[in-house]
Amino acid sequence: MTGSRMLSESDARTGLVALGANLPIGGVSPEVSVPKAMARLVARVGGKASCSGLYHTPAFPAGSGPQFVNAAVRITWRESAEALLALLHEIEAEFGRTRAHRWEARVMDLDLIGLDDAILPDAATRAEWATLPPEKAAEVVPDQLILPHPRLAERGFVLVPLADVAPDWVDPATGLSVSEMLAARPAEELAQITPVPASAA
Repeated sequence: MTGSRMLSESDARTGLVALGANLPIGGVSPEVSVPKAMARLVARVGGKASCSGLYHTPAFPAGSGPQFVNAAVRITWRESAEALLALLHEIEAEFGRTRAHRWEARVMDLDLIGLDDAILPDAATRAEWATLPPEKAAEVVPDQLILPHPRLAERGFVLVPLADVAPDWVDPATGLSVSEMLAARPAEELAQITPVPASAA
């Protein structure tokens, strides 16, 4: 998978991954492809893992495409954050993901949200990205891994499935838990995030 040094059992960390898709791939709907990607991730990392339910969420930004299917996975990881990101990109590519535009409709998206208490590359840089105005954030893409995800607290479509698997995880940059961040989201936003019916998956 990677050439990075494997951490010892005692160094194993909890990784949080958000998944989403709003376009079919090979005639397979996101309601089917997202669970397949979750299973692929769990199989590739091995060890303990927890998978959230599936949720229908509005496209972000509003009006940018069909509704998404979103989910989250909590994994145990023994390599570097960069190695985990590389694995996520490999799985995206296996599902046909290409990158042309920021926040575009997509066949598969796997985002590394957090890795235990890691703040990367440093607290100041993470804070800079977290406070970018929305219009600027829509235009620029980091050239390095930023952890925890700098806009996590703003995204109900990530927090809702994440609360299924890691409600007590605390963002080391802000001191807020997933549950606390979710509780702070507007009710009208959360009302638009609904469980995918079992018949659709």
